[in-house]
Formats: sequence, structure tokens, C-alpha cells
Amino acid sequence: MSNIVNELVEGYIRNTLTDKEGLLRDLEIYALENNVPIVHKEVSELLKVLLKVQKPKRILEVGCAIGYSSILFASTLGDGVEIITVERNEKMIEKAKENIKLAGLENNITILEGDAEEKLKEVAGEFDMIFLDAAKGQYKLFYDMVIGKLKVDGLLISDNILYKGMVAHDDFVIRRKKTIVKRMRNYLDYICTCNYLDTSLIPIGDGVALSYKKAERGEINA
Repeated sequence: MSNIVNELVEGYIRNTLTDKEGLLRDLEIYALENNVPIVHKEVSELLKVLLKVQKPKRILEVGCAIGYSSILFASTLGDGVEIITVERNEKMIEKAKENIKLAGLENNITILEGDAEEKLKEVAGEFDMIFLDAAKGQYKLFYDMVIGKLKVDGLLISDNILYKGMVAHDDFVIRRKKTIVKRMRNYLDYICTCNYLDTSLIPIGDGVALSYKKAERGEINA
């Protein structure tokens, strides 16, 4: 019964929210037709609200895909925002560049091409917001590489934390995904108990974690 309720609630939310227009809508259709993972509709609306409240000037994104979320960020915030995004899939990079050019946002969005574990070492400066949306089994690794780049009072957003529901309950876990699920659970346990973060887990889309950085790592006694 709970699964039916969840599906009905999810359907209601998605049907109630207004559809995107223009390029973003075209990208949603492309992603659906080509099985490209982008943020869920309800998550994209949450992101828009968070962007308008926080008004970040620099955003670091781990996982670009076809550029949907980067374009969403830049089009919501307007001129002056700088977005650095990392992607290793060459086909995705080519499509993302095409989409970013169509959006006229080449001056706002920079794609670092290659493996995130290597490219994140090249990223300099501080960021107001960091968005994790790459390999789900590597979130803790990426976190350790980027959390020092997030300003105090900044926001870390981790998408797909429920990993198709598998993180929430063992009954949903596919055998070959056990390692990813275990790592994601460990990541969530960490950010929810970390003394320099305030974290909220939100069960929309495939799950979103919002982590507010209230101090630098190591500044607060355990």
C-alpha cells in the first residue's frame, strides 16, 4: 500500500508543477527519449527555489551529463554566476557543449573534461554551492575533495541519495548494486552526523540531501 501511496503523491506533485519552457523543456524530452539521467522535475523546482534564496555566485557541479542542471542554475541566477562542472563521458560533454551554446551561457559555464577524481584537484577558489550528481558509489570520495572548497554558510546538495529506493530498504536492493548502496548509506550517515554540517534528507525525486556548512571542518569540537 505504501508504494501505491508514494506513486500517487509523486504523480500529484509532478502534475501540479508547471512544465518548463524553451530549451530546458527540450532537454527534458531529449533526456526521457534517450535515457539520460537529469534531475527530476520536482527536484529542479526545489533547486530553483534554493538558488533564488541563496543567490550563489560560484557553483561547483560534479556530474554534468547533457548540461541540464548547469543551464538551470545559470538561467535562474542570470549574469554574474560562474558554474564549473565536471564530466568524463565524451558523448555527454559534446551534447552539453552544444546545449550550453544554444542557451548562450558559454561565459557562465565551464566544463572540466575528465574523471572527477582527477579534475577536482584542479579546481581553485571557494564556492557558495556544490551539487553532487555523479557516480553514486563515490559520493564520500567526492565530498572529501570538495567540502574544503565550500564556503561557510554554503550549501552542499547531493542528488539521487535513495538510489531508486535501494538505500531505504534491503528489500529493494539488487545484488550487483550492494556495494553502491552500502557506500551511499555510509555517506548519508556521515553527513547527517557531521558536527560542522546541518543536513536534511528530502524524499522527492530519487532523494535529495541538503547540507548547510556552518563551520570549517575541524573547527567544532565533537
